[in-house]
Amino acid sequence: MLLFAYLILYFLLVFVLRSVLLWKKTGINPLTFKKTNNAHDYNGKVFKFITAFELIIIGIYAFKNEWYEYLLPFWYLENPTLQKIGWILLFVSLIVVWISQSQMASSWRIGIDEKNKTKLVTKGVFSISRNPIFLGIMIANIGLFLVIPNAFTLLIISLSTLSVNTQIRLEEEFLKREFGNEYTEYAEKVRRWI
Repeated sequence: MLLFAYLILYFLLVFVLRSVLLWKKTGINPLTFKKTNNAHDYNGKVFKFITAFELIIIGIYAFKNEWYEYLLPFWYLENPTLQKIGWILLFVSLIVVWISQSQMASSWRIGIDEKNKTKLVTKGVFSISRNPIFLGIMIANIGLFLVIPNAFTLLIISLSTLSVNTQIRLEEEFLKREFGNEYTEYAEKVRRWI
């Protein structure tokens, strides 16, 4: 139950609250995914699927524990130490994502915004990683796996890795077009992940 509540809080803070705050401040909807089938919008559908899938898996764990065996748990990884490490990673993830979003300020978006001009953020955590928000999300996925190690949380890590890496490459191409040499120089100094 605690894990489910934490996940809901996580999504409310880093997606809903951040989106509402940005919209109130700028009048811009930060959610940029549309209903087309181009690579960017298709990836948005994959993100939504992964989120819903994650909620279902954690919902089963929280509310239908008798079904948990059908999630193919890795019983040999179920131990208190790994669970504690998983919880630490979940909290670290929230902090990393929240700080990263704060440092992006009005430039933060969910996806690629080709309509509204933003600034290239290169300071703070962005001087360590070009993608600290995605890094935070991947840390959360690993944390979730350590808290409830099963075939489906491992699948979430796999799907997220593919989807996030696709999104990063799409965003990099956009940033090269949008910021030219400024982005190229930044990319030469700061690694994609860490």
